[in-house]
Amino acid sequence: MDTFPKKSLNFDDTEVAFRNKSNTELNSAYWLFKIISSNFLTKVGPPVTNFFLNIGLPIKGIIKATIFKHFCGGETIAECAETITQLHSGKVGTILDYSVEGEDEEAVFDFTCDEIIRTIDQAAKDKRIPITVFKVTGIGRFALLEKLDAKQTLTPAEEAEYEKVKQRCERICRTAFDKKVPVMIDAEETWIQKTIDELAVDMMRLFNKETIIVYNTYQMYRHDKLADLKADHLIAKAAGYILGVKMVRGAYMEKERKRAEEMGYPSPIQPTKEASDIDYNESLRYCMAHIDEIAFVCGTHNEESSRLLAELLDQNKIAHNHPHVYFAQLLGMSDNLSFNLSDAGYNVAKYVPYGPVKAVMPYLFRRAQENTSIAGQTSRELGLIMKEKKRRRL
Repeated sequence: MDTFPKKSLNFDDTEVAFRNKSNTELNSAYWLFKIISSNFLTKVGPPVTNFFLNIGLPIKGIIKATIFKHFCGGETIAECAETITQLHSGKVGTILDYSVEGEDEEAVFDFTCDEIIRTIDQAAKDKRIPITVFKVTGIGRFALLEKLDAKQTLTPAEEAEYEKVKQRCERICRTAFDKKVPVMIDAEETWIQKTIDELAVDMMRLFNKETIIVYNTYQMYRHDKLADLKADHLIAKAAGYILGVKMVRGAYMEKERKRAEEMGYPSPIQPTKEASDIDYNESLRYCMAHIDEIAFVCGTHNEESSRLLAELLDQNKIAHNHPHVYFAQLLGMSDNLSFNLSDAGYNVAKYVPYGPVKAVMPYLFRRAQENTSIAGQTSRELGLIMKEKKRRRL
């Protein structure tokens, strides 16, 4: 395992951050973030774009050449090859993420399950893809998971339907185990999350006994998730398996708050951003303190949390490339974190979403909205791009 490189972390080093971007790509990113910074366009864009796609206007090519190209690897695994190579040139791994969601047909769920397994097969023969990922709503109906979470009685047909969901989940995780490729199960809305958590724990019991294969995701903008993580660790320790943790801040805040208000129950979301940050950083400290029993992925675009984890590794004299610690960001965002961390010898991977353009649009709209809703995210991205343009005299 590597010793600690002496190089200090500098998240403002744009030469490293954008080393693998051509001048043309840098200029394209500049204009894209300029457009995203307009709240008006971010709000109006989704319904207008969906309307154009639904009536058959030829805008797919424009989308694919702009926002899709920036935030996605391609429409197929093969089309992601260029992105995988580009990331690897900066010592950053790829997490192939088949980003089709919101479907409700069994045939689509079967196809998605097969496609997720194809990402695992690809990772098994390509060391540049160190981790894989899937969403349970990609392989099962949202309304069915909702009914399970609400502890409602399932009909015999629904029981059979859920059995298929469990079989798909186990088939994915068993393939990951057989191929020695870790797989993360993404978090989703609170009103289906208990069912997802139960599936994830079942998979970890089966496949995490000797090495890390399955990770569950903890959304730290929920006020109960730090306690859940600690409780899950005790369960894993007692049962003799490694706990796999991906910690994120979260992706459904507005939806969660709105639903809680409309249905008259207490919001599951932290009262302030500071409370989320405190729990997130505490989760890093907790996982580091139990690094032999917990493998974790720090999924964040937050510079303070990234720096904290880097410092914790050094303080505890743990190698930067310890197999139980990964940093992760989304393709097209926070390159200043990803490439400066990888340059200092840390394990880093980028989520690389892919899938048919029309099917991936919900993901792309969330990224655009996320950039405008996270305080300063777009201006930070723009500022770094402008700094690099100035350095290159563009």
